[in-house]
Amino acid sequence: MAHFLGLGLTHYPLLAGTDEHMASLLRWTLTDPDIPAAEKDPANWPAAMRDEWGNDQGVAAAAHHRKLLVENLARCRNALDEFNPDVVVVWGDDQYENFREEIIPPFCVLAYGDVEAEPFELMTERGSPNAWGLPNDTTITLHGAPENARQLTTSLIERGFDMAYSYEKRKDSAFPHAIINTQLFLDYPNAGATFPYPLIPITVNCYGPHVIARRGGLVRFADIRKERTDPVGPSPARCFALGRAVAQSFAGTNLRVALVASSSWSHAFLVDKNWHITPDTDADLRLYELLKNGDYAKWQSTSAQDLIESGQQELLNWFCMTGAVAELGLELAWSDFVATDVFNSNKCFGVFKEGNQG
Repeated sequence: MAHFLGLGLTHYPLLAGTDEHMASLLRWTLTDPDIPAAEKDPANWPAAMRDEWGNDQGVAAAAHHRKLLVENLARCRNALDEFNPDVVVVWGDDQYENFREEIIPPFCVLAYGDVEAEPFELMTERGSPNAWGLPNDTTITLHGAPENARQLTTSLIERGFDMAYSYEKRKDSAFPHAIINTQLFLDYPNAGATFPYPLIPITVNCYGPHVIARRGGLVRFADIRKERTDPVGPSPARCFALGRAVAQSFAGTNLRVALVASSSWSHAFLVDKNWHITPDTDADLRLYELLKNGDYAKWQSTSAQDLIESGQQELLNWFCMTGAVAELGLELAWSDFVATDVFNSNKCFGVFKEGNQG
């Protein structure tokens, strides 16, 4: 019979960079001329945010933030090693990587074999050295499970999900960072080079109306005023249903399957109402309480518009994972929530196990 483990973690790109660059998104935001000066003035920020910003624009606080993230990632990796999976299903957003103007599916199974990819490509483009001091063009091998991925895709289609699938990454784009950073961070001491488990990535159109309009990333307010939005992406409820279908697809196998949600929660650069300065921590904490309590009825009733307004688009990855968790009856064995005002996004971590395995 199949066995399952659920994990939730972050793929926070700035963790792959140095402490000096960890607050770089906020520094960039503060140069936007269309943000009111009063909003950008640290004197008007909450005391905790001023402390985090400090006299060095977040450099000292970055070391502490990194410590918390790395410790929680290590706890997730320990749970993964203890479980010893045959395959690792990873839900991650595609931010203008494979999903571009030619085609933008709601979901896509990446039925790849082993792939050589550059984990530092994104941070190099942003001008940050990597945290390990390795050459910028370092590559790591992501092990795939193409036959399992094909079988999963067939099963999902038969269960009513018209699932897109891919055999190769786009040639002119970086490997989806939500996926490569999952391996990079779960194997943090080795910069992703020794991660042994085969991956079945399922990329999600988390950015919906802004997947092309904002290319899933940073934008100035002057550009927002004239943007032409895209069609919506999948709803939280649909993502939850996909997670259930994935769990059902593996339930009849003899595989040990890890189910991973890879994303931070509210992202400051997506919260228009906060002028892209801080994440919507209150909205995150409301959902975190539902997650801890296993209140999946209220959890999945969250609307896509709620997520967009709070910069929580990438939480759709967690809705997928929790759908599988709910279907399988996995129990939350441990979780942590790392809040920040300065480092762009709040990060949640969780381990979900079969039975009462604490």
